[in-house]
Amino acid sequence: MTALVPLIVLLPLVGAALALAVPGHRYVQQGITLVALSGAVVLSGALMWLVDAHGTLVMEVGGWAAPFGIALVVDRVSALMLTVSSVVLLGVFLFSIGQRLADGDEDTPVSIYYPTYLVLGAGVFNAFIAGDLFNLYVGFEILLVASYVLITLGGTSQRIRAGVTYVIVSLVSSVLFLAAIALIYGATGTVNMAQLTVRIAELPSEVQLLLNLALLIAFGIKAAIFPLSFWLPDSYPTAPAPVTAVFAGLLTKVGVYAIIRSQTQLFPHSSVDSLLLVIAGLTLVVGILGAVSQLDIKRLLSFTLISHIGYMIFGIGMANAAGFAATIYYIAHHIIVQTTLFLAVGLIERQGGTTSLSDLGGMLRTAPVIAVLFFIPMLNLGGIPPFSGFIGKVGLFTVAADLATPGAYWLIGIGALVSLLTLYALARAWVLAFWRPRKRSGEAAKGAAPSAEAVMLREREEALFEHLHDAPDAPPQQEQKSIPRLMVSATAGMVAVSIALTVFAGPLFAYSTRAGEDLADPGRIVDAVLGETPGDLGGGSGDTSTEPTGERYE
Repeated sequence: MTALVPLIVLLPLVGAALALAVPGHRYVQQGITLVALSGAVVLSGALMWLVDAHGTLVMEVGGWAAPFGIALVVDRVSALMLTVSSVVLLGVFLFSIGQRLADGDEDTPVSIYYPTYLVLGAGVFNAFIAGDLFNLYVGFEILLVASYVLITLGGTSQRIRAGVTYVIVSLVSSVLFLAAIALIYGATGTVNMAQLTVRIAELPSEVQLLLNLALLIAFGIKAAIFPLSFWLPDSYPTAPAPVTAVFAGLLTKVGVYAIIRSQTQLFPHSSVDSLLLVIAGLTLVVGILGAVSQLDIKRLLSFTLISHIGYMIFGIGMANAAGFAATIYYIAHHIIVQTTLFLAVGLIERQGGTTSLSDLGGMLRTAPVIAVLFFIPMLNLGGIPPFSGFIGKVGLFTVAADLATPGAYWLIGIGALVSLLTLYALARAWVLAFWRPRKRSGEAAKGAAPSAEAVMLREREEALFEHLHDAPDAPPQQEQKSIPRLMVSATAGMVAVSIALTVFAGPLFAYSTRAGEDLADPGRIVDAVLGETPGDLGGGSGDTSTEPTGERYE
């Protein structure tokens, strides 16, 4: 069964190679990509079932036993991330096919887009199954190189400018990560994460803190936590709609996943838990304050993306099994819902010709389906019961209440306020885009004088817009474009997946609970990879038993 582990990376890589071999043959490349991503969905689902039923899977590449060889590791956490990521990649791919059917290849050249998209998926999958720090670095670099191409597709000045910022920040992050790996190897003599669990614990506390902060800064840039999130709002919204959706859904979560691994496996007795809680609160507040001041929907969603990373850091900072479980569930929820919202905004942009709220309106009558497709994930992200966003936040708040510390109570209050402000910002965007009548040029001159109520509403709108900020260098409003059924169907499918997170919340949260217990006991991973169980390596205040729960497959 361990032979299935590397296949999750090989499938998209082989698909990318085959797609490159037939440049210019759109339908052949589409078929190859569809088969590769569909296979990834099936394979990741099978891995998720296998690790839950039988325990962690460890693949020793080339037959070289860890820690000397490269270990590919799939546990409950990584299997869930693989499944959610592959579903998102498939859903966004179907959306992009619909867009290309309508627009051709002007914005996203077909000979480049499909192979690069598959390489991006391979990088994401490799990062999730990496068993050593250097292989994790390789996974990051694979997805980042692919993202450099995708973010600049079309070659417009705005995309090139945003791409330059994204590339520079990503390179700085990668250099910091590589430097942190060098420091860790110099201090411990290994980069295998299972062996590092044992060796880092033997280092002086000051050295542990230095190594922990080095990794946290590198991963914090990738995860877009405060104050390292300045690059995101100006980078993601400029890319084509499918690229923006997959970036927003996946890339920052790979950074969050890396933080989870470093804090639970490498530094289970971390001294930065309190710092993480402070960072979580600041990320929540700063992100949502940016969102409520935005006039462009894409930038609004980019700031909510930053804000909700704070919820995930909140769960990690509580450093116990229940907190990890709530974080894992919330990550799965946020990947799906954030991607769905960006796909819905892609439909809004085609229907209205813009994403600026000042130029939108009246779409509830002209595009009621799009209104529903935006409305449902809007409620979900805002944490309205009974959606998965509400379940995830309640899980986090319950764990914080059990801690019963002043800091935890503060974060409960901040998290609840941010949830309300998220709903306010998104609901305001929905009302302005769909509910209010669309302003027409010269409407006052052609018809009768507007009523007193209409004048009052117009004055309120103008006063509101004065306090909101549009995207810098916002392009002028374009003509409406046709919306193929496949784009709508792909978005509706992602909405259905987001609803499924609520319908099957019980089994999924139970799975997340088991995954959280695994994270709280890093000795299980050590036993699975190295075949030995060290002493007390429990993480935080969670379950610290070292009794293995799964098998080691060889």
